[in-house]
Order: sequence, then C-alpha cells, then structure tokens
Amino acid sequence: MLKFILVVAACYGLLVAVVYFMQGRMLYLAEVPGRELVMTPTDVGIDYQDVSIETTDGVILHGWFIAGRSPRVLLFFHGNAGNISHRLDSIMQFRDLGLSVFIIDYRGYGQSEGRTTEKGIYRDADAAWRYLIESRGVVASEIVIFGRSLGASVASRLATQHQPLALILESSFTSVPDIAQELYPWLPARWLSRLSHATRDHVRDVHCPVLVVHSRDDEIIPFHHGEAIFASANQPRTLLAIRGTHNDAFLQDQRNYIEGLRAFLSGLSDADLPR
Repeated sequence: MLKFILVVAACYGLLVAVVYFMQGRMLYLAEVPGRELVMTPTDVGIDYQDVSIETTDGVILHGWFIAGRSPRVLLFFHGNAGNISHRLDSIMQFRDLGLSVFIIDYRGYGQSEGRTTEKGIYRDADAAWRYLIESRGVVASEIVIFGRSLGASVASRLATQHQPLALILESSFTSVPDIAQELYPWLPARWLSRLSHATRDHVRDVHCPVLVVHSRDDEIIPFHHGEAIFASANQPRTLLAIRGTHNDAFLQDQRNYIEGLRAFLSGLSDADLPR
C-alpha cells in the first residue's frame, strides 16, 4: 500500500511539474488549427491592406487594416488559438457596422515573428495602438478596443493606458488562475499559475464606456466570468448576454449580437454609425 501511495504521489508531482512548466504551451495555441493563413479579406470580397509593425523589443508583427465607412476604428485582439485569417466572420460583422478594423497576430501566431509570452503580447498591443495613432493618424477618441476570450485581457490592459472611445470584452475569463482552478479542480492551479491575463483587474482601471458580451451557454468560460467582469467595470457599462457556444455564439445568435453592438456603438455619441 505504501508503495502504491508513493507511486501515486510521484505521478501527481510529475503532473504538477508539467503543468507549471508547460502552461504557456497549454494556453497559447498558435498551432491550433495552424499558423498558415487560410484566407484573406479578398476571398470574401473585401479590400484590405497588409500591415507590418515593429514592437519595442524588435519583433515584427503581421496584421490587416480593413477600411470601413466610419472614421471609427476597431482594434481587434483575438483569442488564444488560430490566427487573423480565422476571424473573417467577425471582421465582416464589424465592417458591416461601418467600422474600420485593424487586427494583428500576436508574436508567435500567424505570420508574426517571435515567441509568445504574456509580457510580449502586451507589447504587441502597445505596438498596434502606436501604429493607429502615429502611422495612420487615428485619434484615440475614434478607437474602439475589442478583445475576445484571451484577447479581452489584452484589450482591457491596453485601455487602462489610454483613453479610447470604448472597450468591448467578449467571452472573457476573469483571470488565468480563476479559470484554471475551475478547469482543473484537482490541481493547485492558482498556486501553479505563472500567467495572469487578469481582465477583471484591468477593467477596474478603465475609464471609457465598456461593453461586456458573454454567452449564457458558454461551455468553456462560464457566464459568471462575464458577470464578474461587468461588475468590476466602471460606469458607463453594458452587459450583452447572448446564446451559443464559446467559439461561435457571435454567429449562432448573430441577430441579438449585432443589435447589441449597434446599440452600444450608437450610444457613444449623438450620431449613429453609418447604416
């Protein structure tokens, strides 16, 4: 019996060590489904500009700029898997709302250089902001920062450092330690976590209108994460509850999703977005 207990303890210890040292690879899934760009906006009939930007630590990032009918620009930070070519459905939705869209791949994703780290991703976001302000001449008050899932932590942190027009957080977890403990209750996940991505903490320091979007049916990041992020946000804040799975709710409940986005964006000023 003692031998069995020792074997179990050794296996558990090995598992803990693997999780501790491999958590970056567990979270940053650039190879799922892959780094190759499977489509471009041209394939869906949209003109776009290929963009390369450089971060403060010398990493070259790849992105797309898609012009819309409004001077407003949506700065898009995607989730933890895939690349910008897997976000064309979302790009089309925002473009149909009249917004221009600037989307980048984080370091280590898609055609961007480098190795993915939390600190590095935040530098990537800073570089994207500087590109819009310095290279394209976009004023901060015309930028809507958008983040989905992992990207919400990136978006919310960026919004603490600037004064954008608005912040939209979709399908986000409150923090890596929080969601990790829920997913792996049999591990001391909070203690093991070396990553933060603390959307709930960041949003407390954001001082622009905030829209939190979350599906009540989200099977990966439960709805209560969205509620907690909403509760932490300053006024003015809006919670948009939709239906559908984590990866596809914005399509499965597209009518409510688009109506909610339009109402939020239109309420940011006296003038509605182009229709």
